[in-house]
Amino acid sequence: MKEELVRLILERLEKDGAAISADFHSDKGIRTRYTAIDDFFPDDVARRIHAAFPPFNKMRLLDSFRERKYTSKDFDEFDPLMKDATFAFQDERVVHRVAELTGIEDPQGDPHLYAGGLSAMAKGHFLNPHLDNSHDFEQKYYRVLNLLYYVTPDWKTENGGNLELWNEDVTEVTEIPSLFNRLVLMATNDKSYHSVNEVKADGARCCVSNYYFSPHSPNGYETSHVTYFQARPEQKVRRIVTRIDSDLRTALRKVVRKGFAKKDIYEGEKK
Repeated sequence: MKEELVRLILERLEKDGAAISADFHSDKGIRTRYTAIDDFFPDDVARRIHAAFPPFNKMRLLDSFRERKYTSKDFDEFDPLMKDATFAFQDERVVHRVAELTGIEDPQGDPHLYAGGLSAMAKGHFLNPHLDNSHDFEQKYYRVLNLLYYVTPDWKTENGGNLELWNEDVTEVTEIPSLFNRLVLMATNDKSYHSVNEVKADGARCCVSNYYFSPHSPNGYETSHVTYFQARPEQKVRRIVTRIDSDLRTALRKVVRKGFAKKDIYEGEKK
């Protein structure tokens, strides 16, 4: 199935390539470049991917003042379609085509899915404004692009769980609804604050996440930081707490480049 999904991705990116590229590079009033591609896969394929999504009890719950969501990359425990749907975006042909459309220099996929994989957000779940970790898990390459594929049928904007892109001081926001069968391409850099607003509805907002990396800094200069959390403008106390927390974790990373915690990476199928 992976090869079929790769074919469908390449066809979709070829069909509307000019429009996708133009929208990605257009001035939308924020530093973060992005585009949303609707009806990405044929409807029946998108519904099959959603139907194969693992239940909550097969996923890991991340629950802190920074975020609340389910995640997993334990593909050997799930329907094989989930692995195929994830790694189709890592295929070299897809990476090359995405690079042509976005202008990102020398991107490469991430077979370890560092911070990538599957996520599901239920009622009350959220992800506070943050910058993604600047590098891959080996601290060799810069993170340059997020590919977020949303697969919950009939998901509405008012349900929440929508992607938000912020300005540099996290005071103004652009909301991108997490609509069914939508792929968002989003450039990352040291000012690309983003978040997911609180899920207000029952059910689950499901997403397949992939990230591309590059030996070239997207900022034009060298920089290094952990996943740097802020808080929403109205969360004044939490904003202070998260800044202190993020600054401490960044300082520790400079001392121990690979960090202290066990890395959440995909290491292949279990034997």
